[in-house]
Amino acid sequence: MDKLPRWSGKKIINVFKKDGWTLDSIEGSHHILIREGTENILVIPVHGNNPIKVGLQKGLIKDACLTNEDFLRLCKKRGR
Repeated sequence: MDKLPRWSGKKIINVFKKDGWTLDSIEGSHHILIREGTENILVIPVHGNNPIKVGLQKGLIKDACLTNEDFLRLCKKRGR
């Protein structure tokens, strides 16, 4: 299995958008993403270009009902 990329919140949000998540609101530096058909929400901190910590990233992937492999596949997928 490949390692998860160490990316900023902005880039991580773009990956989740490829999976159908949409930006619901922004509270300070935290972007809140929702997806139709699920009650889960994703709260992603965006602090400039600082990378998201690995533990938080893994938690977001789990909350999005994805595996690390699914997430990596989305990373390689071209944007819409």
